[in-house]
Amino acid sequence: MLKFIFMLMFMFFLLFKKNIYWMVQNLIFLATSLFMIKISSLYYFCNISYYFGLDMISYGLILLSFWICGLILMAMEGVIRYNNYINLFLFMIIFLLLMLIFTFSSMSMFMFYLFFESSLIPTLFLILGWGYNLERLQAGVYLLFYTLLASLPLLIGIFYMMLMEYILLYYSLLKFMLFNWDLLYLCMVVAFLVKMPMFLVHLWLPKAHVEAPVSGSMILAGVLLKLGGYGLLRVFSIMQILGTKFNFIWVSISLVGGVLVSLICLWQMDLKSLIAYSSVAHMGIVLSGLMTMTYWGLNGSYTLMIAHGLCSSGLFCLANIAYERMSSRSLLINKGMLNFMPSLSLWWFLLCSGNMAAPPTLNLLGEISLLNSIISWSWLTMISLSLLSFFSAAYTLFLFAYSQHGKIYSGMYFFSSGSSREFLLLMLHWLPLNLLIMKSSLCMLWI
Repeated sequence: MLKFIFMLMFMFFLLFKKNIYWMVQNLIFLATSLFMIKISSLYYFCNISYYFGLDMISYGLILLSFWICGLILMAMEGVIRYNNYINLFLFMIIFLLLMLIFTFSSMSMFMFYLFFESSLIPTLFLILGWGYNLERLQAGVYLLFYTLLASLPLLIGIFYMMLMEYILLYYSLLKFMLFNWDLLYLCMVVAFLVKMPMFLVHLWLPKAHVEAPVSGSMILAGVLLKLGGYGLLRVFSIMQILGTKFNFIWVSISLVGGVLVSLICLWQMDLKSLIAYSSVAHMGIVLSGLMTMTYWGLNGSYTLMIAHGLCSSGLFCLANIAYERMSSRSLLINKGMLNFMPSLSLWWFLLCSGNMAAPPTLNLLGEISLLNSIISWSWLTMISLSLLSFFSAAYTLFLFAYSQHGKIYSGMYFFSSGSSREFLLLMLHWLPLNLLIMKSSLCMLWI
C-alpha cells in the first residue's frame, strides 16, 4: 500500500508548478490502473505496510475512490476555464483521496476513526470554496455538525474498548471478541448511520449536494456515503449479539424512510436535489441489508454501494452538464433537451435505467441480493420493499421524462451538442457499471 500512498504524497510537489492539471489527472488514472493489477489474493489482509493493508472489502472501495477522483478532475473543466485557484483545488482532491485510502486501508479501529474524520475537512473546503450559492455556508455547517456530533460517541466507544480489553483494536483480532453492552452498541453505530445517511439524520445530504460544485457532489455520492457502510461492515463483527437485539429498529426506520424519501423525490423541481434524495432512498436499502447480518445482505449492500457510487456520480455529472448550458437546475427550465442534445439524452436514459436497477447494471445484482436477505429476515418488509421499488422507478422516470421531453423553454440559451470530454466522462461512469456484473464474484465478500 505504501507505494500508492507515496505516489500521492509526491504529487503535492507538482502543485508548485503552473498548468499541471492534466498531469495530475493522468497520474491518478495511472495509479488506478496499477491498483487494478493487485487483485491476486484478497481473502485475508495482504499487501500490509505498517498499519495499512488490503482485504476484499477495502479493495473495491479504494479502487472506487481512485476512479471517482480521476473522473472529478475530468469533470471540473470550469476550474481551468476561469482559473479558479486550480492548484488549491488539486491539493484538496489529492488530500481527500489520500485520506480515503488511509481510511479504507487502516487495519485498526482508531486509525480508521482518525482518517474517517479527516476526510470531512477537504470536502468542507470543496463546498465552501467552489460551491455555487451563498447558502453553501449553511450547507457546510450542516455537514460539519451532523458528522462531528455523531462521531464523538464513536471515539468514546473506541477508547472504552481499548481500556477494557487492552488491545489496539486490529480488525484481525476483533473477530475473536464479542461485546454485550447496549450503550457501546449505540456509540459504535450512530456515527455510521449519520454518514450513510439514515432517514431522520439525512438532512445534511441534500443541502450539501445542492450547494456543492460537481466535484463535491461526485465525491459525496461516489465515496463518502460508503464510509458509513464500510464502518458498519467492520463494526458488526464484534456487535453480533447486540445486533440481533436492536437491528430491527434501524431496518424499520430505513425501509419506511426510504418510501417517504421516494415520495419526496416525486415533487422535487431541482435536478441535484432529486438525485440527492434518491441517494438517501438507495442507502436505506443498503443499510437494511447490512443490518440483517446475513451473507446475502452483506454481499448485496457492498455490491450496491459500488454500483450506486458509479451511477449517482454519473447522474450528478449529467445535472452539471445541463447546468453549465442553462445556468439553472430547475426541471421547469431544463425541458425538451432531446431536441437539442439527442446524444446526451442517450446517457440520461442509460444512467437513469441504472438508477432504477434495470439489467444489465450492477445495481440489479445488488438489489436482488438485498431483497433476498431483507425478505428472508422478515416477511413484513415486503410491503415497504415493493413500494420502494415502485417509487424508485417512478421518480427516475419522472426525472428522465421531465428533463428530456416537453416544450422547450422560451428563454433557451446557446446550446452546444456536448464535447468529447463530457461523453468520455459519462462513458467511464457507465462502462464499469455494466461490465462489473460480468465478473460479479469480485463484488462478493469472503467474510
